[in-house]
This record gives sequence, C-alpha cells and structure tokens, in this order.
Amino acid sequence: MRYSKEWEKIVNRIGRWIDFKNDYKTLYPSFMESVWWVFSELWNKGMVYRGVKVMPFSTACHTPLSNFESSQNYKDVIDPAIVPKFQLKKDPNCFLLAWTTTPWTLPSNLAICVHPEFIYVKLRETKSNMHVILLKARMPDFFKQVDKNTFTRQNEEYEIVDTFVGSKLKGEEYMPLFNYFAHLKQCFRVLTDTYVTEESGTGVVHMAPYFGEDDNRICLNNKLITRDQDPICPVDNSGRFVHPVKDFENMYIKDADKEIIKNLKERNLVFDLSTVTHSYPFCWRSETPLVYKAVPSWFIRVHDMSSALLKTNNDTYWVPEFVKEKRFANWLKEARDWAVSRNRYWGTPIPLWVSDDFEEIVCISSIKELEAATGKKFIDIHREYVDEVTIPSARPGKPPLRRVPEVFDCWFESGSMPYAQIHYPFENKAEFNKKFPADFIAEGIDQTRGWFYTLLVISTALFNKPPFKNLIVNGLVLASDGQKMSKSKKNFPNPEDVVNKFGADAIRLYLINSPVVRADKLKFKEEGVKDVLKDVCLPWYNAYRFFIQNVQRLEVEEKVKLTFQEDVFVPSNLMDKWILSYAQSLNVFVRKEMAAYRLYTVVPRLVKFIENLCNWYVRMNRRRLKGDTGLEDCKNALSTLGSVLTNMIRLMSPYTPFLTELMYKNLRHLTGRNEKSVHFILMPQPRSDLINTEIERAVSNMQTVIDLGRVSRDRKTIPIKNPLREVIVILNNKDTFNEMVPFTNYIEEELNVKKVTLSVDKEQYGVSFKADADFKTLGPRLKGDFKKVLEIIKHLSDAEIQGLKSKGSITIEGHTLTEDDLKIKLDFSGNNATELSQRYEVNLQDDVLVLLDVSMDKELQAEGTAREIINRVQKLRKQAHLVPTDVIKVYYSVNPEMCTLAETAKSYTSFIENGLKVPFIAGTPNEKENIIIKDTQQLKGVEKGFELTLTITGDMINNRNPDCGNVPFCRYANLLLVETEPGFGVSSSNSSLVLENPKGQNVLNLKQLKEQVKMLFALDNDVHLYTAQGELTEEKLSKINGETIVAATNKLTKPHTNLPASKTPILSKFVNVSCGSTQATILVKKETSEVDTRKRASHLLKCDTADVTIY
Repeated sequence: MRYSKEWEKIVNRIGRWIDFKNDYKTLYPSFMESVWWVFSELWNKGMVYRGVKVMPFSTACHTPLSNFESSQNYKDVIDPAIVPKFQLKKDPNCFLLAWTTTPWTLPSNLAICVHPEFIYVKLRETKSNMHVILLKARMPDFFKQVDKNTFTRQNEEYEIVDTFVGSKLKGEEYMPLFNYFAHLKQCFRVLTDTYVTEESGTGVVHMAPYFGEDDNRICLNNKLITRDQDPICPVDNSGRFVHPVKDFENMYIKDADKEIIKNLKERNLVFDLSTVTHSYPFCWRSETPLVYKAVPSWFIRVHDMSSALLKTNNDTYWVPEFVKEKRFANWLKEARDWAVSRNRYWGTPIPLWVSDDFEEIVCISSIKELEAATGKKFIDIHREYVDEVTIPSARPGKPPLRRVPEVFDCWFESGSMPYAQIHYPFENKAEFNKKFPADFIAEGIDQTRGWFYTLLVISTALFNKPPFKNLIVNGLVLASDGQKMSKSKKNFPNPEDVVNKFGADAIRLYLINSPVVRADKLKFKEEGVKDVLKDVCLPWYNAYRFFIQNVQRLEVEEKVKLTFQEDVFVPSNLMDKWILSYAQSLNVFVRKEMAAYRLYTVVPRLVKFIENLCNWYVRMNRRRLKGDTGLEDCKNALSTLGSVLTNMIRLMSPYTPFLTELMYKNLRHLTGRNEKSVHFILMPQPRSDLINTEIERAVSNMQTVIDLGRVSRDRKTIPIKNPLREVIVILNNKDTFNEMVPFTNYIEEELNVKKVTLSVDKEQYGVSFKADADFKTLGPRLKGDFKKVLEIIKHLSDAEIQGLKSKGSITIEGHTLTEDDLKIKLDFSGNNATELSQRYEVNLQDDVLVLLDVSMDKELQAEGTAREIINRVQKLRKQAHLVPTDVIKVYYSVNPEMCTLAETAKSYTSFIENGLKVPFIAGTPNEKENIIIKDTQQLKGVEKGFELTLTITGDMINNRNPDCGNVPFCRYANLLLVETEPGFGVSSSNSSLVLENPKGQNVLNLKQLKEQVKMLFALDNDVHLYTAQGELTEEKLSKINGETIVAATNKLTKPHTNLPASKTPILSKFVNVSCGSTQATILVKKETSEVDTRKRASHLLKCDTADVTIY
C-alpha cells in the first residue's frame, strides 16, 4: 500500500518506534469482527436505535456526519442574506419579515417562529400603505430613524403603528412562499420559542423542520409534524432538488439560491438582500459545505450516558488538565446521541439483518455467528461479501432478513481500536486484560470531539471505565504565517527536507519545547529548528567529540585505555562534584516531569545543562581533560565527563534517539556495557549521593561573578585575553562567602585576573547605594508631595536602600514606594571616589557585587599579546583540520621593525608553549620538515611581519577515529599545483581528491586521476604527478592514502621541497556517509546543506535519503 509505506518511511525517519510488521488496519477482517462484537454488546444493552434526525450531511460523500465530525472543519464563507416577505392571511397588506442565509430552504418552509417575550413592531410604509413586522431591537439594521416615530429606508418612509410582545403573533396564519406543500393545512402559522435571539436577523425565523435541528424540535412540539411521518425533504443525497420542487428540480441547492431569490423578487416578496460573512461547517473529507438534513440513521444512546462519561473522565490524567476539565467535560455534559451509520460503500458493514417492516432485527456479533445463521463460510465481511447474504426470518411465511445498507462511521472503528487491534474478545484475552486501560495516548486537541470522545464512549458503555490512564493533548502545527498548513497553498516546507536538513532530533526537541505539547498552536518556523540544532545538538555533540578526542590522546600518549562506570563513579575534584551533582539534579527533574507528562519543561532545563556542560565545565576543565595537570587528574576529569555524557545519553534517548544512539555506540566500550542499543537500557536512576545543593549554589554564584566581570570588560572594550590586576567580589553573607572560597582560582582563570578578593563589606571599598526618583512614575502619582518625597529619596542611606531591596517597599510621607519607583545605582563615596570610579568598573546582580580593576600596565599588555598568539595558532590548527593527537611544531618570524612584538614572543615563549603544548620556535622550518600550513597574522597594532608556520611530525593521521568525522572513510590525496597558475575561476593551488567512492568502489586509475586534476585546477595542458617518492605510477597510486601529490604541467627536474613524506589531514571540508555496510566520503562546500549532502549520498550509495547516516 503506497501511503502506508510513505507513512512508515517518515515515521521511522522521525524516530518513532512502531512495529509495522505486526500492524493493524481497519480493513482487516479480524479488526472488523471485533467492531461487530462491540456493536453487538451495545445492541444487547439496548443502546442502539433507528431514527430520523436532522443531521450534518455531506452531499459530496452522500452520508450524514456526527455532530463532533461536523464541528471539526469550520470556514468563513460569504452567503446571501435575504429577508423574504411572508404575507399574513387575515391581512394581505401585512408581511412578516424573516431573515435567512439559506435561501434554498425557503421552498421547504412550514412555519415562522418569534420570541414570545421580545418586543415587536408593526410599521407602515406611508406611500403604499404596506405593513411589515419585525423585532424592535433589530430595526437599526434595516431603517434609519428620523424622529421618535418615523423611519426611512431606500427613499421610503415608515412609521410605527403598533408595538407588542411576540406571543401576540402566535397562531397567526400566513401564505406560503411556494405552493409545493400548501396542502399541509396544519402548517404555515406563527410559533413561539425562546431560542430566537435579538443579536442578528429580524427576530422572525423561517422554519424548514427537515433542514434544521431547532426547526424540527419546535415543529414537533407544536405538532406541525410527527416523528413517524415521511420527511418533507425535497433534496436528494447529492444536494439536488427533487419533486415536488419542480421550479428548481435537479438543481444543486447552493446553485439554486440565485434562482430562488430571482423568483421571489419577480413576485415582489423580497424586502432586503445583502451578503454576510460567517463561520460555516464543511465536510472534513471532501471540503464541501455541509447541509443540515433529515435522514434515517442508526444511533447510540449517548445522551443518557453523560454522568457515566464524566465519572470515567475524572479517572484519567490529562496534560494540560484544562482541556479535560473545561473543553472535554463541557462536551460530555452536552453529549448527544451518536449517529454511527454512514451511507458509504467502504467501511465495516453494520451487522444488522432486518425485515422489510423493521419488526424483526438480528444483530450479528461474529463471523462464526453469521456462518451459523446463514449456513455459509466467510473469509471476509466487507460489503461485497455480506450485502446479498440473507438470514431466514423467525416468523413463518415471512421473507428473509437482509442487511441494512449502511456502514459504520469510521470514528466508531477508531473508538473500537483498543479491542479490534488484537482481535478481542476472539483472541488475546489475557493480553487485553493486562494492558487495558492503556497507560498513555496522545493526539491533537481536535480529537476532544473525535477519537478521545469515541474511545471514552465505547469503553464506558462496555466496561464502565476509561480506555486510557494518561493523555497528552497536542496543539495544532500551523504554517509560519499562522494559517492552517495547506497542500494547495504550499505554505509549509517539505517535512522530509526539514528532517534531512536539520535532523530528526532537532525537530523533536523543537516540537517538544513548543506550545504544541501544551495543547496550543505553533507557527512552525525552520529558524526555530535551526536554533535548537545550534543551541542544543551541536554544543552537546562537540562536548562528546572533545571527550572522544582526549580519550584517544590518552591512549596514544599515555598508553592508557580509559574505562568508567557512571553508576558507581565518585569524584574528588570540586568542579567534577558540581557537574555530576548538576547532572543528577537534571535526572531527578526529568524523571519527575516525565512522570507527570510535562514534556515541555524538559528542553529549557536541557539547554541550561548543555550550556553549563560545554561553556562552563568543559571550558574551565580543558587543561585537566587534555592532561596538562597530570595523568590521574586527567583520568578523573575524563571519567567525570564520560559519566555525565553516558548518563545524559540514557536520560535523553527518548527525546533525541539518533544522536544518543550514535554517542552510545561509540562510548559503550568505555563503560563495559554490551547492550546493542541505548534504547534497550532503562533510564538511569538518580544518584542522590552525588547531589550537593551547596556546590550547585556556589557555582551558580561563581557564574554570576564571571558573567558580571565579562560585562565589565565589554563596557571597557578590554578583551578577555588581556589580563587584569584584580577583581573584588562582595557578597551579602558569610555563608555565601565561605561557599565561594574554593572557587576563587576558577574566577581568576575565567576572568583572567591576577587576584580575586572576597568580602562581605562593600563600605570597606567605598561603595554604597544611591537612589533617585523615577519622575515619570512618581510625578503623576505623588503630585504635590513629589518634591518633598524626592528630597527624602535623594538622602536615603545605604542601609535604608538595602532594606527596600530586601523588603520590596519603603514608606515615605505616607506613600508606599517599590524598587520600580526608584532609580537605584551603586556609586563610590569618600575622598578617593573619583580615583576609585576610574579604576574599578562596578556591576551588580541579585546579591553579588563585582568591582573589576580595569587599570593596565606594560606587563599586563605583553601577557595579553602572548595569549593572542596562542589563540592565532589554535585557529590555524583548526583551519588545517588538525586534532589533539597530531604532533606539530610552531615556527614564528617577526619583522625586525617590530621590536616590542619580537621581545614579547621571546620572553613569553615558555608561557606560549605551555598554552599550546607544542614547541614555539623562532625562525623558519628546514626543508625536511612537513609544512602543513603557513600564514601571516595581523595582531593588534601590527599590520604585517608576523608569520606563523605549522609543521607535522610522523604519520599521526592513522590514530584518528573516522566515526568522529576526523578521517575520510575513503582513500584520499591532497593536491599541490606547482610552477603554474590555476586556470580561470580557480584561486587556490591546494585541494583534495577522493581516490575511491564508495569505499573500495570506483577506484581511480592514473589516467582518470590526471583528468580529475586537470578539471579541478581548470588546466588545458596535460599534467605530471609526483609524490615524495618520485613520479607517480599506477602501483604507487594504489597505495596512496593521505599523502600529498604534486601536480605540474611540465616535468619536474628536482623534487618539490617541504613535501610531506607521510599522511596529512585532508585539506578539503568533507562528510563521511554510510548506508548499511557501504561507506563513502563526500567533499562539500562550507555552505552545503544537509539536504544536498543526503541527495548526493543517496545517489552515491544507491539508497533512500532517509537511510543515509551522516557522520
């Protein structure tokens, strides 16, 4: 089945775990048989009846719809609004003015209705002496008042001649607009009912009792019609007029509106004609307008179940709860009988066999019972198998019973799904009893009148209990402009493209963090998914990749294979204790929120955790993680980070199944786990022994200090690389002071200051609060008292202002003022106030005050330059695709004119080498060294003359892990064009080529390689290729992987200098991809989207884009 395959494809791609091999479909005979059983149970309980009822009817589908179906698809439409004139029998010159937006119902009019207590008026048109009657409150919509008793309309003048209550009109007879049903003598009179409103129309309502629910009710109550009579319904199932409406016969009712209006105009029976825009129900299947029409249907008695439904509803837990308590409960209170029959061909046939007079009815509950009743065997029970089957009548001499022609409403099938999916009660009784009610279901908010409702109705009727325990109500996802997503409007992106571009995990987190999981609407924007990818997925992945790189470095450099167990690991380092405590607090929070089905609270907490992990823990412990502080400390730091990552992977696997699966498979060998998938592992139990709220609070305060210090640096435009002399941190109490003491070294390092001073006494440093009044707020409020209060505010003491901040308010001259009414700032006081304000930048947040010494000297400036050099080298490392395990040297040369820079580089060599962990050498490399990258740098105040050169030692490329994207899956070569310039449109003489693709397939031979090189550099002439071992041959080419190939249009007479003799990292940006066991490498541009990459990979790997894994 085409659509089921498409559904399976996107569901799998988005990461929803469903057993498609053991699915159920409503067309399966086993499912249909269970639906029969459900219906038979309701039949045996006396809950099924046949009746004629005015119902929403789809003329496109030729079938009635249930009330909840009709409420699913309302649209704003423009309809004619006509006021026909109904002539009174006893006064032919007097007309009742009725208002309607369905002119097509006027031929079927049988009565007029007014409100018995409202005030109506009779007006006389002064020229023609014509009288009209309408509701007094509705006159402004049709007449313009001239004086108390005179009104005008379209050059006509009217005067009020009588005023009376509606009940006075009761029983008045009038002439029918059309004579099709004039023989019904009991009809065509005025009725009264309080359902008439004064909000719209004329207060006079025309009644067609077989085309309106209220019309039908009122006419029945007044005995104009009876329940057992043939319906007066001259409209067929296609929405076309039939006999006796001969003037409009075979005409579609909406098309007939114009002709009916024309007919009435010609007979001078139209008082007013306009249009109205209103909300109107449409068929949810055909998108055509519904009509209300009397049809015979089979009903389930739901109205009488209202109390039972409310009780079973109370036994369920909904998120959000207001949908259950308000929207759904209100719907249940007004529950109507459910019309479950449909006049369609496809669907489960209603299992009722009836006599012609409906005096004998047999309800079949199973295939076995049908076989026993008919003496036939059945492999299927669709209409083509059972429609012609008869059952002998139990009444002697009577014809056999035939099946009713209707099928079930598809919502009846959906509501029967808990039983029919496993063919209950014919099979799997034990399984059903074990799993019913379901633990959890989720669907859109529109299902409050759909699936949620039908599930509850059937379950309550069968078992008097709810069909589910917990329910998440999803809101609706709209297009970015707030409109409903529409294929015809093409106002939404292709879902597959969005998944391929950003990944399923980013979309999942975006939706989980949106109003949709709170039953609200979401305007879907790709930018939101991109932000999740940027703020959550990529930082998290980078932390994981940094961990992998340093585990590999530990193995290469120290010959130590790291292993750890996150369930038992106990840290000793302060920051290790903090991040593990924070991770366990996250664990507690996530489990608590998931238990309450509040998924929307998890992502904000996850974002905060990832920020703390990446921007605080990893960055602040980078030296430890890289082994700069000793082997044991490095192992502890890596074990901590590994424990946090593996804990987080297990915790977040339901939210981000793909990213966590990738991480788990690459980390499980470190933890000793052998489960094939992270999704086979239970979520981790929180370790309360690791939770330390004091450390978490202290780190939070430390972060506040560091953030405030960074803001102060930004204000003074002092880069973080420039060291400063001191930061003074003033706290509000001794306990906070003591908690902060162990973290001063981190503050010192993060703010790049030489000294951190903690204090609880801001007066010691001449800092105090000052206050001023907010004139815009207080001026209008205080009026005459403003000047007096202002003077007191200006002289408030530091202690008084602190009291205001802690208490929230202060009373001055009888006026209560809050912090929002004042402008509070920190200022220096005393003899040294000016000097202190120039030296310190002050910043405050909550109860943390930071004074940053921003004065500079030559020594601090020189160290700042040395740090900038370190930063430039690291950027070159990244540019050259180097990784920590690559052994390199850094050479530098300085223009002789730059004496200060040269002196700084020389005197800070040890400092720079300590930061880089590689040799920092003055001069240029010799010819035997392998240059990997060379660049001239521009430092602050230095335009030119500072050159950095990086060389690589050994064949370290083989130590990299392809799964982290560091090494191409396929063999490759770096290319260097010499002694000639590239052709038109090519600017670089460096590039890379993949020598096979996919891995082991499409291997380039020497001739093909030369052609590729010519194309790559846009060369017209043939090329000669060389490696460090001499001119390239077919044999040498077959062994190349990572070496550099020199290309020239002329034969080289001597080897090229500085050519690496071994592997070097690939120069081009690339992506590793795979499909099953087939692996490939794609060279990409920086701006290449994931969609394009997947398309290329799909073509290369010969598989579907959804099956491509990108590394």
